[in-house]
Amino acid sequence: MDATTAPHRIPPQMPLYGETNHIFELMQNMLEQLLIHQPRDPITFMIDHLQRNNDDVPRIIILGPPASGKTTIAMWLRKHLNSSHLTMENLMAKEHSPLAAAARKHYQATKSVPSTLFIRLMEERLSEEDCVQRGWILDGIPETREQVLAIQTRGIVPRHVIVLSAPDTVLIERNLGKRVDPQTGEIYHTTFDWPPVTEVQNRLVVPAGISEPETARNLLEYHRNIIRILPSYPKILKVISADQPCVDVFYQVCCGQLLKEAVAEKSRFGQEIQPFFEKEIAVPDSIVAKVLGQRLDEHDCVQQGWVLHGFPRDLDQAHLLDHLGQKPNRVFFLNVPLDSVIERLTLRRTDPVTGERYHLMYKPPPTMEIQARLLQHPKDAEERVKFKVDLFYRNSPELEKFYKQAIAVNGDQDPYTVFEHLESGIIHPLPSKAL
Repeated sequence: MDATTAPHRIPPQMPLYGETNHIFELMQNMLEQLLIHQPRDPITFMIDHLQRNNDDVPRIIILGPPASGKTTIAMWLRKHLNSSHLTMENLMAKEHSPLAAAARKHYQATKSVPSTLFIRLMEERLSEEDCVQRGWILDGIPETREQVLAIQTRGIVPRHVIVLSAPDTVLIERNLGKRVDPQTGEIYHTTFDWPPVTEVQNRLVVPAGISEPETARNLLEYHRNIIRILPSYPKILKVISADQPCVDVFYQVCCGQLLKEAVAEKSRFGQEIQPFFEKEIAVPDSIVAKVLGQRLDEHDCVQQGWVLHGFPRDLDQAHLLDHLGQKPNRVFFLNVPLDSVIERLTLRRTDPVTGERYHLMYKPPPTMEIQARLLQHPKDAEERVKFKVDLFYRNSPELEKFYKQAIAVNGDQDPYTVFEHLESGIIHPLPSKAL
């Protein structure tokens, strides 16, 4: 079940980035920089490093094939984190930079930038005050294994590497409908994400290189390169399916994530939750309500709305949410037969080497070598799946009675059809009486 109070185009807010600064992480980062730079005067180098006080700023790489939505995700992250969004295009477009001018000239002639010039351009940009103090998000960089090695040898180390993945057929179809707002750089789609404002619609342009043959060539080139890039980031790599709405890729305010954040931040509620996490037992509803109530009262949720995914799970939790004064104006029940749920979940597998996620039926691994090393998450075991589905359908009748104006959606359809039903339920006029 999902509850929402906000239009689908507004990305949910993420937790604050890097609020906790552990001494161990500080020392680990400093040692890493010493090994990379090998300064002649280590003491002066460490003092300068400490004075920068920027170990916790965002350092994120977002990679993905054409039309995967990586630029949209990167731009949303930039807005939330107040960090610098860097692409090969805006690196080369920098004014008053001889390096950028040289890169533009070379790219115009060969459609590529030599690794030596690329790394100098990167170093120049990342040394500027905004990147040092507020962090950076690399969108589509690095593009090749050579660029990976170049930035690693210069001490440019990300904290997170996010790789978006989707079937080529989906990406080609998605790319054909892509449109760009030349004023803001925002990306829209003729089918899935058309802007509601006529003024914006009229100024949208068709970007270059989105025809089916061009997209297919670009995808082939991407696949050749990405398999050589992924092994360079084994511990910080996260692969996310891009075959879903960008809002889902970006983030959702969900109860399980809030509890994990509370523990990680060592807040007062986090200290209460920690024993339950350690014993792997359910957190009491009274504590859940405190954490949830605190989060939903924050400015972003009050001003922009919120989306709860999988909460409330039962009638008691629904009453708790109601007592908090948080009444959703949209409630959706996604109904899927048990056989379909088992097929979807029990056949999921993860590659422990690359982090890539597979499905033995819908997205099988490309080689026998990969298939042999795939692992199943314990939560996807058939017994656990059946138990959770049984629990859901036991609680559903009471929840449906409580949320009388809830909308039931057949979830046993392709994602785009399900999304269209949800979107239709969201954009309809609000009910006269809140649920």
